[in-house]
Amino acid sequence: MTATTISDIELLRTRMAGAIGRRMPGAIERLGWSAGQLAAFQRDRLGALLAHAIECSPFHAERLRGIDPSRFELADLPRLGEYLCLVSGGSSGLRGLFVQTVEAYAEFAASLMRRAMAVAMTSGGPPPDGLVFGIVGAGSPVHSSGLAAATATRPPIRLIPVPAQLPTAEIVRRLNAAQPPALMSYATKLAELAHEQREGRLRLALRSVVSNSEGLSEQARTAIGEAFGVPVIDTFVSTEGLVGHSEPGRAVFTFASDSCIAECVDDAGRPVPDGTTSAKVLITNLHNLTQPLIRYELTDRFTPAAASAGGYLRASVDGRSDDLFRYGATSVHPSVFAAVLLPVPAIREFQVRQTAGGADIAVVTDGDFNPGPVTAAIADGLRQAGVTSPHVSIRRVEALDRDAMTGKTRRFIPLGRQARTP
Repeated sequence: MTATTISDIELLRTRMAGAIGRRMPGAIERLGWSAGQLAAFQRDRLGALLAHAIECSPFHAERLRGIDPSRFELADLPRLGEYLCLVSGGSSGLRGLFVQTVEAYAEFAASLMRRAMAVAMTSGGPPPDGLVFGIVGAGSPVHSSGLAAATATRPPIRLIPVPAQLPTAEIVRRLNAAQPPALMSYATKLAELAHEQREGRLRLALRSVVSNSEGLSEQARTAIGEAFGVPVIDTFVSTEGLVGHSEPGRAVFTFASDSCIAECVDDAGRPVPDGTTSAKVLITNLHNLTQPLIRYELTDRFTPAAASAGGYLRASVDGRSDDLFRYGATSVHPSVFAAVLLPVPAIREFQVRQTAGGADIAVVTDGDFNPGPVTAAIADGLRQAGVTSPHVSIRRVEALDRDAMTGKTRRFIPLGRQARTP
């Protein structure tokens, strides 16, 4: 690494620390706003976003022709559905490239970390060296968690990075040496680390555990919380800009509606009522003017609940619409597999790949494991779901496949995704 490269990295770290520090007070203040204050803030930010997009982007200038940003109201947002909407990709499918400034990324980071910072401030404030998290995530800065780990190295937020791709024993060694007061990682890695903590190889005394980037099952939430002695906070983090947090030990997310508007809609783009699962989510990122995202389509399925007192969107996350296994005209939800696999004590991790007539399941196990009853139970579940004569195979593996850059793994892989998923 050249001296110039080292200097550039240090400059980026300094800029990031300063930018997050400047944004954190305002981000925390907005947590206590009324619904009216939030709506006015959204309206102002949306108008600025539309004006900037029209002025600076030929694509959006054409798409938004006839729109007057100064008179545009939040209720008018569905009108933009008459125009082109984009579809997200991500590390689990076709990659998307998202560009933003340091300042915009700092806004994103502040919205993610502000709840933890607000809690620390009510207890006398964060320590002088900043709010410290151990983060087991992407080893490459191409992913948001990898970029955060590489740049957030000084107050107000200090992350201690451990690449998720490392062998488990090495991850445990590094975490034991660092002894972070809080831990953040993918749900699958947290489940693995919880096992190491129960076995006594990992020895952390944590005040907070945060899951991110992958779906967290109720069984995993309970097991991780019991292993570390603190309830798990689940987070929803999309590189496109949408961020959400659950209360400790809970499954419903409160989303940062002051930085990203999220519309829960059906297949036809119509809003779904509270308690109804959406087909997709349309997001309008209010803080990234470099690459405006206006009603950008995410394939995640949300079930909205009553909004918070401040007007923030609350919803549970039911996975992605493209996680469904489709056998001809029959669609099978991943819960058919999870309901059987998750309760088996010997199974530490699993990955289900759809086959033409059933599924091939890789499992990481501890101790004795008899695949026969599990195979039969899953085959029975598939028959009940409408799959004729399903064939299910289970094989034991040492570790699951993970993305080389992000360290993520997909738990359920439909046939259509297998050509582009590790």
